[in-house]
Amino acid sequence: MIKCQFAGLSVRRPIINPFDCLTYRQLFWVEVQRRLLKTENALGSKFKEDPIGDHGARTKRRLQPASEDKERCREAPSVKAAKQTEKVSESIKHGEATKSSESFGHWNQGLKTSMQDSKMQVYKDDKVVVIKDKYPKARYHWLVLPWQTISSLKVLREEHCALVKHMQQVADQMVQQCPDASSLRFRTGYHAIPSMSQVHLHVISQDFDSPCLKNKKHWNSFTTDYFMESHDVIQMLETNGRVTVKEGSSELLKLPLRCHVCRKEFPTIPALKEHLKSHLPS
Repeated sequence: MIKCQFAGLSVRRPIINPFDCLTYRQLFWVEVQRRLLKTENALGSKFKEDPIGDHGARTKRRLQPASEDKERCREAPSVKAAKQTEKVSESIKHGEATKSSESFGHWNQGLKTSMQDSKMQVYKDDKVVVIKDKYPKARYHWLVLPWQTISSLKVLREEHCALVKHMQQVADQMVQQCPDASSLRFRTGYHAIPSMSQVHLHVISQDFDSPCLKNKKHWNSFTTDYFMESHDVIQMLETNGRVTVKEGSSELLKLPLRCHVCRKEFPTIPALKEHLKSHLPS
């Protein structure tokens, strides 16, 4: 038995090449790994292995150096402050936009703008103004509005009775002056729950021949009890001193499409409008 000069163990024969010794190879591998680990610890780890996929494949993702991590941590408060400043500026901008929209008026305040537009006006006196409906639902469709600010039917009281009667008189004048008054039928009334602010009286021909008549809501708002006759509104004010809108009036807009002349039901607006041609004056 001979003592191995590399492994320090007894062997049967001397080992000339150290890598012929299994023990030496193992010790050498351990030493190499130890030095590599020491080097990585000294320089900082630059790569990290992340498992991906179902087959154990791995990819290397570059890491930020420790100095950059510290820098990012120091920057975090400033980034947060910047985001907070950005949020505040956005809220200010939103507030400015809101104020701007308020100054120009919400869309449901559009009538108040239109009634001041001389191009829209067809008649006016010291109490009311008549304008063309911007989206007419028939060949002739006007709106009679009081100059006095009255948001809706629910605001009307007995003291408004004279004004409402005057609105009806002006509506009658508009019908009388219409060139097709002899061949077309007209109705005057109010929507039970109008979408636009400022009370307004509709004066509309019953041909409903208009491209602006597009859906069931449009149709039912003029052909069901949702459309309150002007004379009925006047009678309510004279009798009760106020206008009563029936509960569930909005549900009337969902009723089936029926011809207002023959009461025939139709599945779609195009089919109904095609049928309406048969009722137009020749």
